[in-house]
Amino acid sequence: MQNSSDQTLVWEDVRYFLALTRQGSLSAAARKLEVEHSTVARRVDALERALGLRLFDRLPRGWRLTPEGEQLVEQAVRMEDEALAFARAAAGASPLGGTVRISVPPSLGTVFLMPQLAARHDLWRGIELEVMGETREANLSRREADIALRLGQPGDPSLAVRPLGEVGYGLYGHPDFALLPRAQWRYIGLDDSLSQTPQYQWMERFAGSAAFSLRSNDVTAMIRAAGHGLGVTTLPHYCVDDMADLVELPVDEPVPGRSLWLVVHPDVRRSPRVRLVADLLIAICEENRPLLERSRGTVSRD
Repeated sequence: MQNSSDQTLVWEDVRYFLALTRQGSLSAAARKLEVEHSTVARRVDALERALGLRLFDRLPRGWRLTPEGEQLVEQAVRMEDEALAFARAAAGASPLGGTVRISVPPSLGTVFLMPQLAARHDLWRGIELEVMGETREANLSRREADIALRLGQPGDPSLAVRPLGEVGYGLYGHPDFALLPRAQWRYIGLDDSLSQTPQYQWMERFAGSAAFSLRSNDVTAMIRAAGHGLGVTTLPHYCVDDMADLVELPVDEPVPGRSLWLVVHPDVRRSPRVRLVADLLIAICEENRPLLERSRGTVSRD
C-alpha cells in the first residue's frame, strides 16, 4: 500500500484500530464501540490508507494483525492514553454546565441516591447527571465515569478518594420467619460474581449446609424475593427502611458492613461541575449517615 499525500491520520481511526485489535473481530469491536461493523471496517481501511500499511489480514474467522500492525499497537496505546489525559484536562477546565457521570452500586443509586438527588435538584440545576448503576468498578482514567461511589476502600493510589462512612447490613426476611426455628429457614444469597464480598462470605458461614432458594447479583430482586417469603437474606439497612413486609432477624454474629468511598480522578476534580456534584454527594451521605449505618432493630423470637 502507498501512502497518499491527501490522507490525514485521524485519532478516531486509531481508536477503532485498537478496538479491533482487542476484540479480534469486526462484530465484537462494533458491539464494544456501539456502531455498525461496517463502520469499524471503514475506519480501519482509512487508517491503513493514511499510513500506507496493511494492519490486518482479513481472514474468514476474524481479522489478524500483520507484523506491521503488531509493531504499532504499543504506540497506539500511548496515543490513547494521551487522548484520555487531554479529555480529562479539558473536563477539569470546563464550565459549570454540562454532564457529570456517576458510577454507583445499583441499589445504592436506585434506593438511596435518587430520592436525595431529586429533592436537591435546584442545587445542581443546569447539570445533566448520568447515573450508572453497576457492580463493576468504572475506569476513571478512561473517563468511564467522572465520579464513583464505591463499597470498600479503593486500591488505586492515582485516584483522589474520600471516605463517606459505613453502610450497615442486616439479615432480613418476611415476618413469618421470625416465628420459625432457624432450622426451617430458607436462604437467598448473592451469586458467585460477588463471592469476594463480606456479605456473601458471612451468609455462607451462617447458612452452613442449608440449601439456597435463590442467588442473585440484583439487590432489588433479592428484596422482592424476601418480601414474598422466598427466604432470608443480607440487605443494606437503607433498602428496607420503610418496608413492612421485611423484618430484621436476630443473629449471633452481626452481618459485616461496607465502607463507602467517593472516588474522583485528580485531573477531573478541578472541573466546577464535577466538584459541585462531588460536594453534593458528600453532603447527602453526611446528612443521611444514620439511614446508611443504622439497624432498624431485631425481632425477638420469644
